[in-house]
Amino acid sequence: MARPLIGVSTYLESGVRWGVWELEAALLPVGYPRLVQRAGGLAAMLPPDDPSLAAAAVARLDGLVIAGGPDVEPVRYGAEREPRTGPPARERDAWELALIDAALASGVPLLGICRGMQLLNVALGGTLVQHIEGHAEVVGVFGSHTVKPVPGSLYAGVVPEETSVPTYHHQAVDRLGEGLVASAYAADGTVEAVELPSAGGWVLGVQWHPEMGEDLRVVRGLVGAAAGG
Repeated sequence: MARPLIGVSTYLESGVRWGVWELEAALLPVGYPRLVQRAGGLAAMLPPDDPSLAAAAVARLDGLVIAGGPDVEPVRYGAEREPRTGPPARERDAWELALIDAALASGVPLLGICRGMQLLNVALGGTLVQHIEGHAEVVGVFGSHTVKPVPGSLYAGVVPEETSVPTYHHQAVDRLGEGLVASAYAADGTVEAVELPSAGGWVLGVQWHPEMGEDLRVVRGLVGAAAGG
């Protein structure tokens, strides 16, 4: 049986160095494609492109992952930038919002990771808290905390028990987007997973970074849905 093709959105960064080169690069931490591969999928990188091409790109995929990365530009959810919000990544915002819209319109299974979950919320009209404490305690170091699933949710069907997850974020979901429901929480009440029951398909966002851990169940759920399971 052919492995399902899972597209993963990428960073777009300037001044990236390798060998003798220092150039602009579309890049992705290797944990993302390895996670897809370990879960039984084929990984394809989706660097920022013309948003008008997003539907054509998604049509060639069996599943989609919107990866973590920089803060979503606050103008996308009708807010002014606060001092601790990072610089905008406008090409990524535009491209990934278009990918999300295309996946939702076509029913392609969708997983948002960290920024990807936040962008899913914004795509559906939700808002974000621009800074919270306690979820990125040491700069550049992933921490961990427990998340508790909401019984009966899609997420609980994949991971039914309370579990410890790798985490690194300073923003969070505030008002949920249209149709989204929370499906996991941290001990401090932060929304840690969201899903879209009204879509009738497989749509999940997680605030943590499964690519930094050993638990494959979330991405196996995506790959299984992408394979038609």
